[in-house]
Amino acid sequence: MSVRTAVMLAVAWKPEGLVKPYADRVQEFVDFLGKQAPYDALDAEDLERLASHVEVEFFAKGALIIEPGADRLERLAVVRTGLVQLLDRGRVVDELGPGDTFGHLSVLSGIPPAMAARAATDTLIYLLPDPRGILDDPDRLAFRRAKQAPKELLSGAADYGLRPAGEFARDPLWCRADTTIREAAVMMTEARQSCVLVELPEGLGIVTDSDCRSRVATGEVPVDAPLATIATTPVQTLDRSEPAATAFLQMVQHGVHHLVLADDDGRPSGVCRVVDLASADIRDPLACRAAIDAADSLDELVAAAAGLRPTIVELFDSGVPALRLGGLLSALVESLMEKCIARVEPFASDDQGRFSWLFMGSLARREPFPGSDVDTGLVWRAPEFDGRRDDVVAAAARVLDAAEACGLERCSSGANADNPLFNRSIDSWRAAAKHWEDYGAGSASLVLVAMVTDSRPVIGLSLGRQFQRDARKAPPKSWFRRQMLTEAVEVKPPLGFVRDFVVESDGEHRGELHIKGRALYPIVQIGRWVAASTGTLVASTQERLALGAQYGLLSADEAAALRHAHQELYELVFATEIESLRHGRPPSPYVDPKALDSLSRRQLRQSFKAIAEVQERLENEWVPRGR
Repeated sequence: MSVRTAVMLAVAWKPEGLVKPYADRVQEFVDFLGKQAPYDALDAEDLERLASHVEVEFFAKGALIIEPGADRLERLAVVRTGLVQLLDRGRVVDELGPGDTFGHLSVLSGIPPAMAARAATDTLIYLLPDPRGILDDPDRLAFRRAKQAPKELLSGAADYGLRPAGEFARDPLWCRADTTIREAAVMMTEARQSCVLVELPEGLGIVTDSDCRSRVATGEVPVDAPLATIATTPVQTLDRSEPAATAFLQMVQHGVHHLVLADDDGRPSGVCRVVDLASADIRDPLACRAAIDAADSLDELVAAAAGLRPTIVELFDSGVPALRLGGLLSALVESLMEKCIARVEPFASDDQGRFSWLFMGSLARREPFPGSDVDTGLVWRAPEFDGRRDDVVAAAARVLDAAEACGLERCSSGANADNPLFNRSIDSWRAAAKHWEDYGAGSASLVLVAMVTDSRPVIGLSLGRQFQRDARKAPPKSWFRRQMLTEAVEVKPPLGFVRDFVVESDGEHRGELHIKGRALYPIVQIGRWVAASTGTLVASTQERLALGAQYGLLSADEAAALRHAHQELYELVFATEIESLRHGRPPSPYVDPKALDSLSRRQLRQSFKAIAEVQERLENEWVPRGR
């Protein structure tokens, strides 16, 4: 960070004798700020007043804009061009693109900034003083993040879920493999620990108080048996610098209550327990996951699944970000599907990995909505079923019947494992994928291959990952990449020239916006195009868009704008579906624009415009090239 900018951000400083250093550029500032929330809420006079106080600063890639541990700020910052990363203890927790404001929490509250800021690319910043001292009506500036920030952030503490997991860890308690269970139990009691770590020939093991209760107290294993008898290996591990939110997501995904944290050299340095992460967003998902794991009958599984949506609603109300909730929801649905699969033969007795169930679509990307249906596929390598695919299809149907009894829904478009199109031996999948790519079958072929692109194995990981590698072994044909991109640019966001939005004209959703199909879909499809063009494995849309900038398929500004739009639109649809669930209505991706406040409508327009601008550039430059 330059000395000049460090001073400008920290104090209300202006170069001596320079009253309006950018007087000839005020209209440029007015034009830009007037299109960005929340400044677009200002009247013309206040907007010009604010623009007349703008200072401009350039930051090279990697430069710090706000130092860690900085004092309170007197100036807020608006990204004009480039990409800014917000850092908490050195970890990237958010990325901001053109039009985004940061530093305003410190300016408005008078407290030091909770996070540092760094230029991820060459970045141009507009610096603004505290608007309350220069505007006639500063209350019109409704800074979204400031209004929604949790109390912990406003008091200067970082977001709870973003704190490193190592802050919640306890020093590990070690035992030898030949230590008796009795001795280990005494050690745990005296140290007030709930687990011990054990060095075993096959690697690190862990024994918890739950293991002692379930296996020793029941008489299954004698109390004087070696500790290695009941040790679990391998253990779940996590880098101690990872955020607490990642720790609890890993606990949910694997159904465990202890994580071994590793230092920079990969050595165990602590143990993080559920009780150490004692917030509701830690406890509730684990309780839901534990109920799913404990279910021994379909009735019990149905009862456990009944807690899934209420848990998501409660976590949303507690302020957990929507994209993080999408990852959590995906993990819980995955655990539910695993239980359903384990109830049906031949999958239940498959101990050789002959069957691989796949999540496809939003669940594969770990970004579903509360009302998302479950897109599934099946890959198998079982010679005894060659020529008997109908039997495998029938078995898959029984799994999906159980899933629907638990409240999950089959894909309404037919992307289900009980559809022969999505239920094949691995050799049949290979042949079909080659046929679709070589010859095509119109839009139906494109949909099928797009679903395969978004696949993620749930069980039978070895076979499933082999299937993924096969699907990505060679870059897709140019016609296929071109068609994928054409799909992305043909579906335009519902923004009109005369009216604000293009709403549905008839049917039960007349007057509403189909955000998911008309705005999120093009962004997701651009991400799929990036994945297909670069040969990457399944990843979230956010990751794919960032990858697009790295490979030169998107500019840094385009990637940042699309990622911001994706997050905003995802949060809007997620909130809309949560509201439906809260009132006992089926969740719907349709949004009534009349129900949105003026700020939300402006943000929606900005997201639509950002999508349309990127679509126009891709349509003009990439589609003709057949990339």
